[in-house]
Amino acid sequence: MATTSNYSAAAALLAEAGQITVLTGAGISTESGIPDFRGPQGVWTTDPAAAALFDLDTYLSDVDVRRRVWRMRREHSAWTAEPNAAHRAITEADREGRLRGLITQNIDGLHQAAGTDPQRVMEVHGTIHYVVCMSCGTRTPTPEVLARLDDESDPHCLACGGVQKADTISFGQRLDPEVLDAAAAATADCRAFVTIGTSLTVHPVAGLCDIALERDIPLIIVNADPTPYDAAAAATVRDPIGEAVPNLLREALAARN
Repeated sequence: MATTSNYSAAAALLAEAGQITVLTGAGISTESGIPDFRGPQGVWTTDPAAAALFDLDTYLSDVDVRRRVWRMRREHSAWTAEPNAAHRAITEADREGRLRGLITQNIDGLHQAAGTDPQRVMEVHGTIHYVVCMSCGTRTPTPEVLARLDDESDPHCLACGGVQKADTISFGQRLDPEVLDAAAAATADCRAFVTIGTSLTVHPVAGLCDIALERDIPLIIVNADPTPYDAAAAATVRDPIGEAVPNLLREALAARN
């Protein structure tokens, strides 16, 4: 399938499609003030050593790393960020019955904050809004754990004393197979697969594009930079996400109503 690198082709494809499945990456949340990892001002770009803080074995074995991570969690921009126009546009598509599924690589919870049905949101990299005990599996709302940081620099599980971490996926940690299965099913069962703000370089999530392509489902890519799937996409859009996504979905909804 030839790529058309323009807005009008993407708008036409979305207007023709029924239900769509959306995959979002860090790029959709940068306009809400949440930095990405690999971009020019990304967390790992500006501080390469920070990548080690996301390694599971290092986290479990080094109390100083855990203490630094807990401080970072308390200061994370997700606690004050608000959904932007792109998040809200996806929510509107959901309310109009056009959203088959929303797969996100983000941990910030902004899709749910925007009002998208949580039952349709698949968080493949977990969520910052909960903490999990690595020993007994107890999940605790993150604010309850952060409230202990003034007295405990490395707060352990109140149920069993085990090490706790944010319920997010670290390097060396398996993605939840049930979430991946749900994401694959939502990709295979849509009429257009839209990726927004993701480099499509991290697998297995990037491989969802292959599921769509194998089934001749149009792949629409909205991203500032080129991705490995551009040549196979039905359309690519380079316009700013906060403008492109609301405009595309608004036109698609208008055309179907």
